[in-house]
Amino acid sequence: MSARTRVLTGITTTGTPHLGNYVGAIRPALRMAQAVDVDAFFFLADYHALIKCDDPERIARSRLEIAATWLACGLDWQRVTFYRQSDIPEIPELTWLLTCVTAKGLMNRAHAYKAAVDANAAQGEDADAGVTLGLYSYPVLMAADILMFGAQRVPVGRDQVQHIEMARDIAQRFNHLYGAGKDLLTLPAAVVDEDVATLPGLDGRKMSKSYDNTIPLFAGGPRALEDAIARIVTDSRRPGEPKDPDSNALCAIYRAFATRAQGDAYAADLRAGLAWGEAKQRLATQIEDEIGPMRARYDRLTVESNQIEEILQEGAAKARTLAAPLLARLRQAIGLRAPQAGSAQVMRRNDSARVGRFVTFRGKDGHFHFRFLGADGADLLLSVPFDTPKAAADWIQVLDKAGGAASFVWGPDNLHLRAAEHVGGHAFELWFAHERLAEAGPYAEAAARDVAMLHLVDALEARWHALLAAQS
Repeated sequence: MSARTRVLTGITTTGTPHLGNYVGAIRPALRMAQAVDVDAFFFLADYHALIKCDDPERIARSRLEIAATWLACGLDWQRVTFYRQSDIPEIPELTWLLTCVTAKGLMNRAHAYKAAVDANAAQGEDADAGVTLGLYSYPVLMAADILMFGAQRVPVGRDQVQHIEMARDIAQRFNHLYGAGKDLLTLPAAVVDEDVATLPGLDGRKMSKSYDNTIPLFAGGPRALEDAIARIVTDSRRPGEPKDPDSNALCAIYRAFATRAQGDAYAADLRAGLAWGEAKQRLATQIEDEIGPMRARYDRLTVESNQIEEILQEGAAKARTLAAPLLARLRQAIGLRAPQAGSAQVMRRNDSARVGRFVTFRGKDGHFHFRFLGADGADLLLSVPFDTPKAAADWIQVLDKAGGAASFVWGPDNLHLRAAEHVGGHAFELWFAHERLAEAGPYAEAAARDVAMLHLVDALEARWHALLAAQS
């Protein structure tokens, strides 16, 4: 089976989604995520929101509304990886690692920063008036979002292509300095879909909050949708008079929610003299047919916000099964693999309850196995059968010397974890190169399996630190 292409999409949490967001970003992203060859990541970019907004209530409200919107529109959170940016502590740490290899000159060329400088110059202000380091280094945080999960394709608008190119430049610099001939970070590619519709707003310009010309997606219910559509600017032609379908926003919006034949029929009726009022009512009905059922789900989700929180927490745990091993590997590459404070004292007191431990035993079939137990005694891993106790002990030694999470890379040549489906449910396996060593599960839900994978990596990492400290 060929590897799936990893695609990543971020949504800044500073507002409420409108109809243009749905047609231009949400709907095409959901369709893309359904492809069998796509491994899709969707995240709420709440760290990015802090650059644009200093209203805590607005950010909190927007996080809920945007998460509910994506779920209501059909995002399969169990199939994709759906998480909140601020729930992944590895992202800000990676941001700093990348900042330390990023040239200031590269940041000086970022479009957002240049636009702020130009606006200040036009007003006779100091070049950096009102410019925060958040705005200035925004592309580095965006690079960390992308590089953290090895995204290969990043769908963006044409105005964001520069940021993907900057992420590539930063990744190449990091690989050159620390990769020792290997690519520690995957180079992403921008994907610009020229066929994605851009909806016109109430005044005919691009639908945008900046122009105050948006049509609500869910907010306000069907009445708010109808009221907004009623305000779409049209000319003064009366019922029965031929109308130009291209002279206003009605036909373009209608086509975004209709088949080609339906859109052609709507345009033909306008040319034949369809009244503007009836044309607007038809448009509202056409849109409501698609988004009405979604709105019902949205309303339920925003009331039952605990469900959204549980989904995001499970998504974060799933995301961290990738983020934690990669960051540990990067820390090792740049020389930051110092023992954790206090771990030497823990081992010297022989306080085994503080770290995980391996145990070996002989099974009923006469073969030998090892188990890895967490610090709380939880059974995290069971090995395959070995012919001799020495074989089991040798593999334990390999795992202890491997460096914990730093050795867990998602490739075929090192220790790595693989998700698996067993008869009893979801599971995962531990492999070294092409040799299967151990497994865990089954779990009733894939999300529970992903959480268990993260716990295993964290436990092995903690044990490695403790062993290293005991030797010092």
